[in-house]
Amino acid sequence: MSTFDNPFDPDKSLHRGCTCGKHASQADHNAAIAASPNPTDEEAALNRAVESSVMRSLFPEDRTRRNFIKAVGVSTAMAAVSTFFPMAAAKAVAADPVGPLEKKKLKVGFIPITCATPIIMAHPMGFYEREGLDVEVVKTAGWALIRDNVANGQLDASHMLSPMPISASLGIGARQQDTYVATIQNINGQAITMHNKHKENRDPSNWKGMTFGIPYDHSMHNLLLRYYLAEHGVDPDQDVQLKVIAPPEMVANLKAGNIDGFLGPEPFNQRAVYEGAGFIHVLSKDLWDGHPCCAFGATRSFVEENPNTFSALFRAIASATVYAHKKENRPEIIEAIAPANYLNQPKIVLDQVMTGRYADGLGNIITEPERADFDPFPWESMGVWILTQMKRWGYIEEQVDYADIAEEIFRATDARQRLAEMGLPAPEINSKKHMIMGKEFDPTRPQEYLESFEIGRA
Repeated sequence: MSTFDNPFDPDKSLHRGCTCGKHASQADHNAAIAASPNPTDEEAALNRAVESSVMRSLFPEDRTRRNFIKAVGVSTAMAAVSTFFPMAAAKAVAADPVGPLEKKKLKVGFIPITCATPIIMAHPMGFYEREGLDVEVVKTAGWALIRDNVANGQLDASHMLSPMPISASLGIGARQQDTYVATIQNINGQAITMHNKHKENRDPSNWKGMTFGIPYDHSMHNLLLRYYLAEHGVDPDQDVQLKVIAPPEMVANLKAGNIDGFLGPEPFNQRAVYEGAGFIHVLSKDLWDGHPCCAFGATRSFVEENPNTFSALFRAIASATVYAHKKENRPEIIEAIAPANYLNQPKIVLDQVMTGRYADGLGNIITEPERADFDPFPWESMGVWILTQMKRWGYIEEQVDYADIAEEIFRATDARQRLAEMGLPAPEINSKKHMIMGKEFDPTRPQEYLESFEIGRA
């Protein structure tokens, strides 16, 4: 029997698969509900699921229920059940399983890049509203402002670069504040883009003396660019200059000749090609397939003081992330995030980023479906790798316990539990090996990995 059908219909069966009867199991049902962009549909489904569960409990034998309803009629049956079972209250509890929200009006920050897609799209597509939240998504000019506004409470939570919660928790570059990676937002989705004058200079070993843009010191962009240059014998601190440039300003700086290239987020790599300013040298996916970039972050104090609100926010953003992962949903998402109050980008640019069929600025049309993707699970091993590179380049000077810090900040165990409650799949382990530019990273041997590099400050 479908959840959208009436459990007081004597011609319907209640005993099939899941609570709605449309799926092979309850887990499949929960996953479908979590990925649904339509809150109205979910509310109706939830109400029917409660009604079905009540009737199933009262009438374990389906034939008895059917005979009862046929004998007294639907209206009488509903009235009779309601006299001794508070159906309305049960529906309210089901709709709010974790208890009342401590805070419903929230401000969640974002930088206007495609990495923030789940946090952005959750606003116009109703994912926040579905969880009972009134969220203002706040477009923010740069990462330092995100850091400061989260720290001083102007933002309740935010789109963050995945190394930022580490630097905040360790007090690097600003006052110390325990901060969590609740979910990863996007994987892949970055590139090294070069000025057109370098089309005949594709060998990175010849890039000494150049200037490159990065969005922030504590970013995957910085760490990946440093890794890439060093693997080609270029010391990122001595042989080139790295300049912090806000993502929306990268293309203008490239066009003006202020930088030779940048490792930056989308859509600005594709925007550089669109404006004829540069070409895509290499996708970040080709350096580390599945690498993290941005995260949904929140301070420990916000999580502990607002547990129900945080749970609702997690569900909204994780559901949006899962929805964004499905490529068939990308056209709808592009329509939602393109407007001026969000990304303010031409749809043709976003389409090339999100579908993976794109012009590279070198006269080629490339098809790479995994160019940009979305996966919420915050692997602790990602945190360990980030720590090794922050240590490698001198951002962390003291000795650190890689595993303990990563476990504390990258909340893999919490995420697994929350995803399971939503009926969404999650890995059974918290860490795994990664392959970066052909070199295996084993998170159980971080110091050995760190000491294997010829170029570094550690």
